[in-house]
Amino acid sequence: MTQNMTSGPITPQLVRFTVPLVLGNLFQLTYNAADSVIVGRLVGEDALAAVGTSNPLMTLAILFINGMCLGAGILVSTAFGAGDYGRLEKQVSTTAIAGGVFSLAFSLLCILLATPLLQLMQVPAEVLPIASSYLRVVFAGLIFTFFYNFLAATLRALGDSQSALYFLMLSAVLNIFGDLFCIAVMGWGVEGAALSTVASEALCCLCCAVYIQIRVPVLRLGKKWLVFEPSLLRQTVSYGWTTAMQQGTVQLGKLAVQAVVNTMGVSAMAAFTAASRVDDFAYTPQQNIGHAMTTLMAQNRGAGNSDRVRKGFLAGMRVEAVYGLLIMAVCFFGADPIIRLFADDPEVVDLGVRFLRLVSLFYLFPSATNGIQGGFRGIGKLQITFNSSLLNMGGRVAAAALLVLVFHMDIEALPWSYGVGWVCMLIYELPLLFRLMKNKEF
Repeated sequence: MTQNMTSGPITPQLVRFTVPLVLGNLFQLTYNAADSVIVGRLVGEDALAAVGTSNPLMTLAILFINGMCLGAGILVSTAFGAGDYGRLEKQVSTTAIAGGVFSLAFSLLCILLATPLLQLMQVPAEVLPIASSYLRVVFAGLIFTFFYNFLAATLRALGDSQSALYFLMLSAVLNIFGDLFCIAVMGWGVEGAALSTVASEALCCLCCAVYIQIRVPVLRLGKKWLVFEPSLLRQTVSYGWTTAMQQGTVQLGKLAVQAVVNTMGVSAMAAFTAASRVDDFAYTPQQNIGHAMTTLMAQNRGAGNSDRVRKGFLAGMRVEAVYGLLIMAVCFFGADPIIRLFADDPEVVDLGVRFLRLVSLFYLFPSATNGIQGGFRGIGKLQITFNSSLLNMGGRVAAAALLVLVFHMDIEALPWSYGVGWVCMLIYELPLLFRLMKNKEF
């Protein structure tokens, strides 16, 4: 089920690799959207606002863990492309052991800090207890989040983006039915939605591990799963930490923006929650194309195939541009019926539609930045991706605070702040990209 991407037509390989990633994330986002719909319809507006305001914190923890896995996955891709299977095995086992210990400690820390972090975000008093309960249950299951993301990232590093998709699809379906059972039947409110999330992630993790043992010989390590190689840990931590900090920085920026949104009232919070779910649907495939570029370029870098590294980057950028134009049209012209899936309240619908239509006009910017970042990751320039993400979020948060808190703009302030962040990112990245291409590192 693995795929060596060091030969063959590049664009078809990128597309074949990207499609399962996109489908998997869309299933996950479908659950997130269904979760918001179910909570909003069956529990109420306060519960929807609580889930929405909790989502950036929950996503911060998940993305931080996922970033560690993505960083280690780049090293696995490089070893696989070079045909160094001994190093590959040690890389996988070392990451599993270190990551498992880290995720348990991180889970405990997140549980303890859930309420203080929500208070720091200026969450309204009527929403705070609901949001705290939801987050604590989700944080208790972070160990399952780590192992699923670790196993999935390892499979993708070996060129297999399909297998994890099937388990994620199963998890998303069970998650939706679990929500309906826990909320509509058992009446457990948002705690039931959180419990359903943890249970489905645990099942997804278990299925992925069993599948690897049966169908992926290169990862059938046996006792070698217990091998811990200190010499590999430093580079693993360097790659993983940089990628995790990048992911964390992006989400911290979203948290700061959410704090600004929380000053705008419950209707704005609910509208922002609904529109952000749709924005996630639009944005995720752009990230997936970048991840496909990273895997292809890292494998070819390991194999010493520099010409194919450059061709892979350029092919990926073309795919990003086509997708960016397509999703821009869909979100702009379909904003009203899409937002009405989440809410009936006229004020919430109006605010959500205005947000979605304006932000869709900027979608070519993240298409470019995700492709460029995928390229930098593929050649191991992770510090550049971290710095550019920091500039993105810094510009976004500063613009949101200025436009909302100083100039008192309405919901349109938020898409404009996104645009500012993406422009800051490109101003930093493009000169470095051209310099690397001139030096033939791309």
